[in-house]
Amino acid sequence: MDNNPKTENVMVNTLSSVDAIIVGAILILTMGAVIVLFGSDALAGATQVAMMSIGFLAALIGMKNGVAWKDIELSIIASISKTAIPILIFLAVGALIGSLMLSASVPTLLYYGLNILSPTYFYPLTCLITALVAICIGSSWTTAATIGVALIGVSYGFSLSPAVTAGAVVSGAYFGDKMSPLSETTNLAPSVAGSELFDHIRYMALVSFPSFIIALTLFFFVGLNSQDTAGTQEDIDAFLLAIEQSFSIHWINLVPIFLLLWLAIRKTPAFLAIMAVSLIGCLFAFVFQQQALSAFIIESNITGDGSTLKAFWQLLYGGFLISTDNQAVDSLLSRGGMASMVIMVWLVISSMMMTGVLERIGFIDKLLNGLIRFARSTGSLIATTMATCFGTNVLTGDQYMSIVLPGQMWRTEFEKRGLAKVNLSRTLEDAGTLTSPLIPWNACGVFMAGTLAVATLSYLPYCFFNIINPIVALLFGFLNIKIAKAPESDLSARE
Repeated sequence: MDNNPKTENVMVNTLSSVDAIIVGAILILTMGAVIVLFGSDALAGATQVAMMSIGFLAALIGMKNGVAWKDIELSIIASISKTAIPILIFLAVGALIGSLMLSASVPTLLYYGLNILSPTYFYPLTCLITALVAICIGSSWTTAATIGVALIGVSYGFSLSPAVTAGAVVSGAYFGDKMSPLSETTNLAPSVAGSELFDHIRYMALVSFPSFIIALTLFFFVGLNSQDTAGTQEDIDAFLLAIEQSFSIHWINLVPIFLLLWLAIRKTPAFLAIMAVSLIGCLFAFVFQQQALSAFIIESNITGDGSTLKAFWQLLYGGFLISTDNQAVDSLLSRGGMASMVIMVWLVISSMMMTGVLERIGFIDKLLNGLIRFARSTGSLIATTMATCFGTNVLTGDQYMSIVLPGQMWRTEFEKRGLAKVNLSRTLEDAGTLTSPLIPWNACGVFMAGTLAVATLSYLPYCFFNIINPIVALLFGFLNIKIAKAPESDLSARE
């Protein structure tokens, strides 16, 4: 162990209440100004600048209080390093989307979906389908990147709202992720709280299933009200014809998607699975989609020797391009590539820079510790824990931190009040996991917006499950419904 004092990063919380208020005001006012001034365009760069500016100003306040810049720098590095794998996954998903377009995997799903699904029941079915897939594979991200992308395409074919569709995808994907024993967060929450996995899932179901049924009902009524705006059969036929003329439609095109789902079930590391399927998708495009490949080479102005190899290379970094007589098909399928995720990577790095500074100067600890005074009853304890989870999601941009930090902070308090550990683990998921895709700069919000090509603030009002579930959890807490008490053995052991 290195005891050299020059290399130690001693965490000293020197932030006063006045300084904490100043930092909080800078954070709220700056982020609020970005949203007001730039709206849905904020993620194109304004939010990133705001976060780095907040980090800079907070660092100055920390240095005024005696925190060395070197220590702040080390905290920033540690914070950003946590996002290395998610950043690689972002870039890999960009490559995957381009690959799934040229290999006709997504166009084939669009084609079959438009022939099978109905505009009237499309939104609730989207929510239900993504929920079932996410339960099976335990990953909301993989569900969104495969089935979710295809369903967004179907919504364009039906001339339905992509924002509502994205809300249905996120709702279903996060319900399924939450209920799956294969999910990372579903395993993380009970491990932090000290509860047992399947007890945790059963206890979550008491809140999540009623919330999911309410969400499905709302999507059903939204679908009924959308009948007048749905596309005509002529529009749908034109959409299908453009796909038929551009690709060879066959069930074998779906193999890359099923392979990715199978790898997810086998718990293959996400980056390895996604990159592997991206390359396999290129192989399928070369074997089965020569017409689409030739058109892509022409559309991309690729010439000279090795044009086919250059085309696949450009597909993975620059995305897919297509030109048909149908503008809806062109705008939907011309996407993907690692380059399309660069702004999202910029957002994550900026968010983690700000988080690293706020952690090191003691702002996050000050905020979390100040909340304990509000937790007097069981209901207020659950509400405060949920607020802590949501606040951590906002400040750190990381859903794992929104489970780990509040879980560590509140575990002893739940035990002191004789509450079963499943109360805490359920609360961590109700607020930590479910609110993560609703925050534009959170890694989950960034991923969903980038993958589904719908801005976070656009789909947020339609994430019915993610919004309703925390509300139902709060009602259960304040009305003392299904609030389990700790077993006598646990109480005796603590005493």
